[in-house]
Amino acid sequence: QVRLVESGGDSVQAGASLRLSCVAPGNIISDYHMAWFRQVLGKEREIVATRYGDNTRVIYGDFVKGRFTFSLDGATNALFLQMNNLKVEDTAIYYCAAADPRSRVYSVVDPRRYQHWGQGTQVTVSS
Repeated sequence: QVRLVESGGDSVQAGASLRLSCVAPGNIISDYHMAWFRQVLGKEREIVATRYGDNTRVIYGDFVKGRFTFSLDGATNALFLQMNNLKVEDTAIYYCAAADPRSRVYSVVDPRRYQHWGQGTQVTVSS
C-alpha cells in the first residue's frame, strides 16, 4: 500500500493563497501517475490537476482558470498544489492520488484510475 500524506489545508478568506503538499514514499512521485482531486460533501470527487501524455503537460479542472499550479519534486518525493486567488467555491477536501503506471482503463482525470489516496486536507474559503 502506498501511503500519501497531504498537508497545507487551512481556513482562509477569499483572495488568499495556499500551498498544499503531498509526501509519498520512495520513488512514487517519479514512477506513478500523480494528481490532485477535491471533493465537496455530497458531490463527486473532481480533478484539480494532473500531468498527462509524456508527463510534461498538465491538465487543470475547468474551474481553475489559471489560479492553481501543479508541481512536483522528485528529490523530496513531494507533490505540490499552489492555489492563488481562492474563492468560496474552492472550499473542499483536497486529495493527493497516485495511479500505477500500468493502470490505463480510465482517463487521467477519472478518480477510478487512482489506486492510492491520501487522507485529504481541508481547505475552507470564506467571504
